[in-house]
Amino acid sequence: MLRVLLVDDEPFILRGMEELIDWKQEGFEIAGTASNGEEAFCFLENNNIDLILTDIKMPIMDGLELLKMIRNSESHKDVFFIILSGYADFQYAQEAIKYTCTDYILKPVEKDKLIQALRKVRGIKNIKLERDRETKKLENAYLARTLISVIQGRFDTAMVEYVRQHIRLSKGIRYVEILIDGNDYDGEFEDTVSRANQILLYKTCIDYLQDDSGHCVMDVSIQEKVYDVGFLLCRYMYESSDIKEYLENFMKYLREMLGLQVIMIVGKEVKNLEETAKSYSTSRMVRSFQGFREKKNIYYYEEEIQVHTPGIMLCKNSLDILLNAVEQNNHSDIMKAVDSFYKEMRQREVSDEIMRLNVNYLLFQLLHLALELDDTVNQEEILRMISEGTFKDGVLRGSKAHLCRVACEYGDYLAQMREDSSCGILMKIEKEVRERYADNLTLKELSEKYYVNSAYLGQLFRKRFGQAFKDYLNHCRIEQACQLLLRTDKKIYQIAETVGYHDLDYFVNRFISVKGCTPAKFRKQVRDYGKQ
Repeated sequence: MLRVLLVDDEPFILRGMEELIDWKQEGFEIAGTASNGEEAFCFLENNNIDLILTDIKMPIMDGLELLKMIRNSESHKDVFFIILSGYADFQYAQEAIKYTCTDYILKPVEKDKLIQALRKVRGIKNIKLERDRETKKLENAYLARTLISVIQGRFDTAMVEYVRQHIRLSKGIRYVEILIDGNDYDGEFEDTVSRANQILLYKTCIDYLQDDSGHCVMDVSIQEKVYDVGFLLCRYMYESSDIKEYLENFMKYLREMLGLQVIMIVGKEVKNLEETAKSYSTSRMVRSFQGFREKKNIYYYEEEIQVHTPGIMLCKNSLDILLNAVEQNNHSDIMKAVDSFYKEMRQREVSDEIMRLNVNYLLFQLLHLALELDDTVNQEEILRMISEGTFKDGVLRGSKAHLCRVACEYGDYLAQMREDSSCGILMKIEKEVRERYADNLTLKELSEKYYVNSAYLGQLFRKRFGQAFKDYLNHCRIEQACQLLLRTDKKIYQIAETVGYHDLDYFVNRFISVKGCTPAKFRKQVRDYGKQ
């Protein structure tokens, strides 16, 4: 409802104006009345008003003086103004228009003319609100893009300054990655469900943070196919408690509102905004090693990756033997080396912290081995996929069997990186996708058929075709659907089934994302063009 202030020195006119029309039906409510301009301006100081309807001739301060005073006021200059006057003198109307009066109505006021003026005000207000919303949306989008660049370490001084001007900061900043556990996602709906849940998670974070909502952004790690919400945590946010209490309360709210399993990965603290990329990289590291850890709600970098533990006992010889076996891809030696490593750990009676330190050393060295072969692939993603994949197959996270499976798979991965047959395999897979696009093809099935590690195959595919396997398969299906739309009279749901989609809504959404319109509109546009 738009709030209206009625101003006239005649009480019976004010009563008549209140009863002349159904204000609520027109989208207005009368917030108050005043008997002159001075009284109206005082009322305005303590009340939010959208529109003033005022007589032009009044004692103390008339309507034109009130209009001029409001237009020169910073806090009230956007208020709409309609003047009601018994004077048809053009000079009065000209003066009112000069100071942006929305309308000038002669007394006695006719009901239809007043309604017409009110609808004009409401229309202008709606346009302004929509314009303000669009401007705010663009400003938020620009802030988000700028903040993501700063988080990723790709920024200049102007970008840092822009972020500082738009969100509150303090000394002591951590990057926190917030995710919904996607272990239960499966099949062709994985991307759609993940994206929908990510958007829902982002909106819920915004609702919780309120004035600090600008600290939240989506898609910081989009290149890694991670459906994340990034959050810059500053010390001032938990001054009255501590970081763990603050994040646990945040986590509790998210889980209660979403009814989903939410995970937080907290990077190390850095001094200022310019160093945020360091905190971001540590959270990515923890995410990569997550498959080797006991499952938690919140992972803290300092607890998961400890590099300055007093009294370090690094079983370097055992680990180096294991690394050598992985590099040679000798599964028998890998199993023996893992057994020896765990045996040494038991003999030394090491704590969980020391065990974690040893595993961290191994993981870093595994990443280094792969980087020496190809520094363009995402090694952290590979390691995480292998580790999580092993865990999904029923092997206890962090156990000897888990480490053994990971080491063997990583050995396969390194061996395949050295082979020259990758392009040939990709050509075979591309041909198979073209022939079997309607089947429920998965990267895992193809990797088993062609004896290629699935994680490595996924990265090869992305490197060769510029997109993930699922996106490539969907693109092939949509292209085939286009041919059927143009060459046959099959119904949309029949075409969806033919190309491999068993859910019509999902097919339509995928089609729109690729072609920019619905299947029916695509068919109509092309056929109409052919008739020209």
